[in-house]
Amino acid sequence: MPGLWHQSLQADVRALAVGWSIKERKGKAFLRVRLQGQAEASVTLPFEWSQSNKGDIYARVRNIFALDQKGYTLRQAAEVAAGKAPKPIEQLDWQGALERFKEQKLSHGNTIALATWNSKYDPVLTNAIQYLTGLDQPTSPEELIDRCIKKWEPGSRTRQERARNLCQFLRHCTSREQMPVIWQPPINLKEHIGRKPASARSHKAGPITDEQIITLLASLPDDDAGMRWSDAIKLITELGLRPIELLFLQVKKDPKTKELYWWCSYEKRAGNGVTKPRRLFPLPLIHRKKHVEWELLSRWKYNKVDLPPLNSGNGAADAIATYLNRQDGWRTLKAEAEAMGERVTCYSFRHSYSVRGHQRGIDNGSMALAMGHSIEVHCRSYPWATEAGAAAAFAKAEKQA
Repeated sequence: MPGLWHQSLQADVRALAVGWSIKERKGKAFLRVRLQGQAEASVTLPFEWSQSNKGDIYARVRNIFALDQKGYTLRQAAEVAAGKAPKPIEQLDWQGALERFKEQKLSHGNTIALATWNSKYDPVLTNAIQYLTGLDQPTSPEELIDRCIKKWEPGSRTRQERARNLCQFLRHCTSREQMPVIWQPPINLKEHIGRKPASARSHKAGPITDEQIITLLASLPDDDAGMRWSDAIKLITELGLRPIELLFLQVKKDPKTKELYWWCSYEKRAGNGVTKPRRLFPLPLIHRKKHVEWELLSRWKYNKVDLPPLNSGNGAADAIATYLNRQDGWRTLKAEAEAMGERVTCYSFRHSYSVRGHQRGIDNGSMALAMGHSIEVHCRSYPWATEAGAAAAFAKAEKQA
């Protein structure tokens, strides 16, 4: 019947999508979506409510529905369908956005080192671009995050870092690249990062003893390459360095005492700020009740320490791990640790520095300062520090009783 065109249009819209309806409001077509468990959404379409516009109205609703299925909100979908919003996902310059984001991270604001980009940003962001430009594209930032970080263990530090770095990129895209706000990442990442099962064994690297380090060093090849890697391990061990800090070492002279000392200019960027450059305090290893003298400072001063290539690949830690994993002595050490339910990595040399310091009675505050982090981080990251301090304090009290 001629006067019932709007009922036919309403029936078509309801058949297209459950909970969708169309009617007239102030002379315009008015689209409303009511879904169980969700807030109602509505939008006014730019068409006069008339029979002559029935075909155009339905075509627009159908286009909006298709965009809705890709993850757009109703209002975003309406704007995209009307040509007022940014282009759909398949037409966005994700690769260009990644290149500009990299430039931003390396050159502006709280800049990061290229090695940090290569090891902590590039793996997850390259994967994200593959998904965003591939055939099976994600429809939301939540889906993208889950796809990109699922390869890393739930609750792990690595999965947490990858998720946060991907979110940084998505925020850059929506704030600086004018991409649809649908790609604004979620604030709470707990559901994506997950938690380790209660029965899961801790994967945090533990310390290794002075004797284990000495045995390992003796097992390394005595060629030029072996000597370079040996010196790198000695520096990390004796100075308590993060692997990347090998690239930021200096020897300075005290203007008053003329004493030479180690200095690290590295600034670690973390969630609670930036660590400051710091003076380093050597803690020599003990072997057969004597200090092991490697003469690292004097050798460094006279350019007799030639470090191995640490800038290639995914950074210094990855370079050291790659070399060590090829060495029989290191594989033996790892196997022994695993048999005891423990784990060793190239950070275990730095951890050994903490143990060595507390065994010699150095307090938590001084150790934290020497290692370049806060007391809170020190006690959380090195539980043996607190345990060793407590044991020493009670032993001292017992002697004085």
